[in-house]
Amino acid sequence: MKKRTMFIPFLLVLVVLASFASCASTPKQESTGEYVDDSVITTKVKSLIAADDFLKSFQISVETYKGIVQLSGFVSSQNLVDKAGQIARSVKGVRSVKNDLIVK
Repeated sequence: MKKRTMFIPFLLVLVVLASFASCASTPKQESTGEYVDDSVITTKVKSLIAADDFLKSFQISVETYKGIVQLSGFVSSQNLVDKAGQIARSVKGVRSVKNDLIVK
């Protein structure tokens, strides 16, 4: 009986540790929390770009990975490239912006 009472708490601790390890991030994969945070950042950046009178007419792709926002697509001037970068940097949670917009 005493062995059983020691085995159950040990098993419970093992299950809790395994569940925490499964939600942790690795260098190549985001944790669940990071994925949700990145989705929120992407949505905010896209909505701010869509709300801007000058940028909304362009196809600008926004992707976020671990707080790093990548902008890609085509715009008509360097000012619009800079403006899109400013908008992305203004969103809370953005660690950096990789601005790959191309002026055509």
